[in-house]
Amino acid sequence: MTRRTRSEMIVETRAKLIAAGRQAFATLGYAEASMDDFTAAAGLTRGALYHHFGDKKGLFEAVVNQIDGEMNERLKARAAAAPSRWESFVEEGIGYIEMALEPEIGRILLRDGPAVLGDPASWPSANGCIMTMKASLDALLADGVIRDIDTEATARMVTGASCYAAQWIANAEDPVTISKRATEAYRQLIEGLLRP
Repeated sequence: MTRRTRSEMIVETRAKLIAAGRQAFATLGYAEASMDDFTAAAGLTRGALYHHFGDKKGLFEAVVNQIDGEMNERLKARAAAAPSRWESFVEEGIGYIEMALEPEIGRILLRDGPAVLGDPASWPSANGCIMTMKASLDALLADGVIRDIDTEATARMVTGASCYAAQWIANAEDPVTISKRATEAYRQLIEGLLRP
């Protein structure tokens, strides 16, 4: 039998705690999930949780970062499949809004996330998202597809619009209907960027 290294055990322990936290946060919500839920599900002690994440909020932040990374990969794939640079830009934004229909994303990122971690615009991933959008807008501007705009300001405003649309869906009584309304409005909003 091969002995695992200390770094392999650390990675495994973190992964177990994140998986247990993700399950508990998705099903119970942040407020109701307890440290005992995470440690029991992972077969670990509270000490392991404290050591790796500091506290429940630290574990929650790690779960948010993991889900955010997965969403980013899915959005990149969706954008890459679009037939043009413009449609790629549109599809990435609509994809983000539609992900609000997924229960785990709605509960963890869009409802509990802002309550626990504050304004999503202040999350570590927010700047990367805005800079990616700015780069897309810069390319569209260089290609003459969109009007002459301040690409950073526009990226921040469009990101805010998609974020709040997703939160609207996640908190709606009828999220499917709201998603349809939000994606149509988003498309109309950003089509205003197109050069006439």
